Amino acid sequence: MKIIVLGAGIIGISTAWYLLEQGHEVTVVDRQDDAALETSFANGAQISVSFCEPWANAGAPFKVAKWLLRDDSPLLFRPKLDPRQWLWGLSFLTQCTTAAFERNVAQLVQLGSYSHASLKTLVAQTGIEYDRLERGILHFFSSQADFEAGAAGAEIMRRHGVDRRVLNQAEVLKVEPALSNFGARIHGGTFTPSDESGDARVFTQKLAQLCIERGATFLYGHDVLALQHSGQQVDQVQVANRTTGEKRNLPADAFVAALGSYTPALLRPLGEFLNIYPAKGYSATLRLKRPEAASVVSLLDDTRKIAISRLGDHVRIAGTAELAGFDTRLDSATAKLRCAALVSRYEELFPGVADTTERNYWTGLRPSTPTNIPYIGRSRKASNLWINAGHGTLGWTHGAGSGRALAELIAGRRPEMSFAFYGDRD
Repeated sequence: MKIIVLGAGIIGISTAWYLLEQGHEVTVVDRQDDAALETSFANGAQISVSFCEPWANAGAPFKVAKWLLRDDSPLLFRPKLDPRQWLWGLSFLTQCTTAAFERNVAQLVQLGSYSHASLKTLVAQTGIEYDRLERGILHFFSSQADFEAGAAGAEIMRRHGVDRRVLNQAEVLKVEPALSNFGARIHGGTFTPSDESGDARVFTQKLAQLCIERGATFLYGHDVLALQHSGQQVDQVQVANRTTGEKRNLPADAFVAALGSYTPALLRPLGEFLNIYPAKGYSATLRLKRPEAASVVSLLDDTRKIAISRLGDHVRIAGTAELAGFDTRLDSATAKLRCAALVSRYEELFPGVADTTERNYWTGLRPSTPTNIPYIGRSRKASNLWINAGHGTLGWTHGAGSGRALAELIAGRRPEMSFAFYGDRD
């Protein structure tokens, strides 16, 4: 078949790769000039299969209420006159129960395990290098109460087959000695040795190049304007060249919508409703002045809810979520405060290790669902339209598996995991 993939982030490119594996003719369309220049560009760099808990849990409403007026809070909710934001928020609250949390965790672990296995096979097959470190992920706690809550969370994850180990202070420092300067303030941690880290942008761009070498066509610098449909079929997609303004209609046998936070708007005219809302995240990438003193294990700092990952001679500090619509500015007062807080925390943990004068800040819109479970499957409104969107903070973790799973579904096969694909849901 001739298949058009809309979106060139980690999800779209992974989907294109597996479709090429099946022998399809693939075209990828993206408004940027290269792959992975938006949400996949500078994320937390973690492949966090074992740290995939949904945001929605029994304690979340209290925490969100406590953080509501703090510009530096890990999760910032900016109320807007946007019915989609409020609908998302109300749906989020319905997921803040123990039963829903357990159900959603089970889904995310299934997809994460399938995706991690897919990524390992793909990397072995292609030889792509992307500053990969298979050192696990270490989650450390700066208060006894948080540590006890983290230990309880580890027990929940172990029930789902996740090897998350509870560590005391000495064991935390043994896993990552670079934390020794901060060690007196660490009360313990949890560690998953099977997790890893790496640069999602580098990986995605190299995979896109391999797709080109296998015959895929890429239309970079093209806005996706609308899907043209008749009955239960999409006939073509209208795109526009961002340089010339020229509009074109591209026909195909099937279409894949993988536009992250922008997917719902594209599908809404078809009558398809996806409960995806953008969560604005931030990161800082710093050059290491003293690489020998920097961490090599990917870290989660529970107090600030940030991820720290080593990428060669640089370090990536990423985190926080801001539910404030489609604002991607870095020059607002809130954005400046949140970015500066990332660097300040790293300097507190690892004083003098990184060059804090070169602050490569980034922000991106994570396409989040109230459950944190993405939409993967066939559209309910058009039989030849497929959806791969809503991966939130786990796009890098779930990228390879989501692409592989959707390609399997398009081929009429059931992926080998227990997961509720979009077509399976009520």
